[in-house]
Parts: sequence; C-alpha cells; structure tokens
Amino acid sequence: MFELTLAAYLIDKIFGELPCKHPVMFMGDFIHEFEKRFYQNSILRGAILVLSLILATWWVSFCVIQFSALLPENLQFFVLAICASSGLAMNMLYSSVENVAKSDNPQNAVSHLVSRDTENMTENDAYKAALETWAENLSDGVIAPLFYLTLFGLSGIAIYKAINTLDSMIGYRTVRYEKFGKIAARLDDWANYIPARLTAILIAILLPNKKHSLKMLWRDGHKLDSPNAGYPIAALAGSLNITLGGAAHYHGKVKLKPTLGDALNPISHATIEKALTLRWRLDVVILTFLSIAALNHF
Repeated sequence: MFELTLAAYLIDKIFGELPCKHPVMFMGDFIHEFEKRFYQNSILRGAILVLSLILATWWVSFCVIQFSALLPENLQFFVLAICASSGLAMNMLYSSVENVAKSDNPQNAVSHLVSRDTENMTENDAYKAALETWAENLSDGVIAPLFYLTLFGLSGIAIYKAINTLDSMIGYRTVRYEKFGKIAARLDDWANYIPARLTAILIAILLPNKKHSLKMLWRDGHKLDSPNAGYPIAALAGSLNITLGGAAHYHGKVKLKPTLGDALNPISHATIEKALTLRWRLDVVILTFLSIAALNHF
C-alpha cells in the first residue's frame, strides 16, 4: 500500500482538489437525505445511519477497485491513486489557512473554515481559530487518511472519510443530535485516537521549541472535551509559545473551553505563517518515509 499512498499524496500536493464533485459531498448528501426522511433522536436510528453509510461507502470503493482491475496495470494504479487522493486535504487546508493570514478581513476568511460564530470575532480570535483548525485538521485531513490508506487501501481511506463526515454533520451534543449522533461521534473518536497523537508528536518534533511543545502536549493535550483534538492543538501552542482554546461562540452561545499552552508570544498573521512552515517539513518526512517503504516493498 505504500506505493499507492505515496502516489495519492503527490497527486494532492501537486493538483489539490479534483475538478469534480468531491466524494465527501456525496456522503453529506446521503446523511442529509437520511436525516430528512428517517430522523429520530435515538441511538438506534443514528446507528442505522452510520452503518448504512459505511456499507454504501465500502460498496462504492469495492466497485471502483473491481473496475480498475479490468484496466491495464499502470492505468489501474493511476485510477486508484487519483481516487485515494480525494481523501487527502493538505493542499486545500494549507491554502484556506494561508488565506486567513493574508486576508484584510481574517474574520470573514476564517468563517469558511470553522463551525463557530465569526460575526463578533476579533482579529486575534480569527487567527486563533485558524491555528486550531490547522492543527486539528492536519490529523483529520492528512495524517489519519494517510494512516488508513496505508493500512487498508482505498476502502480504508473511504470508510475513514465517511466516519469523519458523519461526525462533522451530526456528532454534536445538542438537543437534536445528543442521541442521534452519539454513535457517529464515538466512532470518530476511536478512528482518530492514534492519528491525533501521531500528528501531535510530528508537530512537536518538526517545529521549533520541541521541549516546550512536548511539555504542553503532555500537560494540556487531554483538557478538551474531545479525546483527540486537544493533542495536536496543545503541541502547536507549545511550538509557537502561544495560548489556544478559551472562549468561543457556537450557535449564539458561549462555550468556555480550557486554554492550551502558555501565552509567551502574541498571536498575529505572522504566527500563522510560522505554523504553516510545518507543511514543507511534513512533506519531507512523509515523502521520505513512504519512498523508503515503497522501495523496500519491491
């Protein structure tokens, strides 16, 4: 699987999003239609949605694999690599976060990235939200998909994206989704347990202030409600000598989240640009590891 993972990563790095409807959008349509027709705030009804989407996703990925097997060997590999690359989001994530750093209106720019309310954000709040998104989505959008693609191939990355999409749409502790989204949220927690911690370690060792980053990771990584999101965020806060987390507005209500890291430096657009240097560092590590693994596999 190393060759496929390497090719998929390179395709995403060079070309980014493919010029067609993204598979995650089809997953979102499936979730929306199920919810519209069959919603009931019960754990069982939510479990049926989770199981049905996972089975549908597996079936589609299985059909793609079977179809590609009918093609010449080189073309077969190319088709699978293109499909797998759609599950990676490094290019899109990097560009979106970079836009916040460069924007004259970071509050508006970050509104396309986060689910929190942005109307009354300060500039500092917008930069913090972008940094938290960068850290958390490096796990959800890059490391975790690579992890499951390497282990289980195209079906692995496809099912992971289905789980992640379910969580992003219904995995909330609200009146509507407390029971309906419970299975989706728990499954996403389990799927991201290893990737989130791997992402945090990579952040800590690849950016400056390694010792302080590891200290913040150990001290603060467990503080958020999510069992996973706090680890990469705490590692990034430690690397940049800043504080992330704290109060944020969601759906008109203030949520008081724990703070992660120590506020040794102010946060500005330059802080985001420094955090974004992680991309080329990750490129070097990921491409080197996958290249060596692929060569050894032959």
